[in-house]
Amino acid sequence: MKVRKALLSLASLLLCLPASGMRPVADADTAATVVRPVFAAYTLEYGSAHLTDTYLTPLRYEGWHAGFDYQRYQAMRFAPRDWTMCLHMNLSVDKTDNPARNASMWDIMLSADWGMMRRFRPLPGLTLAAGASTGIELGCLYNPRNGNNPASAKAAWTVNLTGFASYSLRIWRLPVTFTYQPTLPVTGVFFSPDYGELYYEIYLGDHSGLTHCAWWGNYFRLDNQLSADLHFGSTNLRLGYHGTVFSSKVNHLVTNRFTHALSVGVSGEWMSVNPRKGLPRKVRMISALY
Repeated sequence: MKVRKALLSLASLLLCLPASGMRPVADADTAATVVRPVFAAYTLEYGSAHLTDTYLTPLRYEGWHAGFDYQRYQAMRFAPRDWTMCLHMNLSVDKTDNPARNASMWDIMLSADWGMMRRFRPLPGLTLAAGASTGIELGCLYNPRNGNNPASAKAAWTVNLTGFASYSLRIWRLPVTFTYQPTLPVTGVFFSPDYGELYYEIYLGDHSGLTHCAWWGNYFRLDNQLSADLHFGSTNLRLGYHGTVFSSKVNHLVTNRFTHALSVGVSGEWMSVNPRKGLPRKVRMISALY
């Protein structure tokens, strides 16, 4: 009887032990490592520019626009399937002439913004995203014909609405991804001197009334980008359109800037591999844009 009770106790103990397939080590081995590749795009753009700045001249100037554009997307570390971040930078140069073609005005602008967006996939191949970003814009318009003040400085910090719509399909046998990306400032602050105020006066200490709260009534800017990524291989050919609409009115000064440009460049996904750790056995890759 005692031997029988001992055997029953041993069987009960064995049944209580975890099975080999339930060990935590095995769970760690079967868990997939999340990889978040960086999607980056480098493009050159060229098109037309239309400039008006009543601080320099009441005339409208028209000419060419050229620029370099950089975009960087990556899924966020938290909830990578639902949230993505974007860094966007653009450097542009415009050369325009007055209606008589006897005077030129140059425009140099640098902009950069960073934001986060929530992604949705309502249909196969379609990705929608909406979120917010913050950015800066710095630049200068230069018109040597304007005597005492040939330059008009521009500076702004804004909080924006942003997002994208991306759709992937095949044209014949070539995979193509179309993406539309708008950015619309909502509020912020921007710089503007008073009407007729010289920059020399600002240098001497007249700093009142130089910064203004931005809202759609006195500061409006819409940045539009439409692109097509042609997936020939690991690196894509990117073709697209980049247009900007800008208008500000403060201190009886009006500035308008409209540009339209075609763009061409390369894009693709890149990821870093640590040679000391090697590649994990199971990887789950989450793209930021597609």
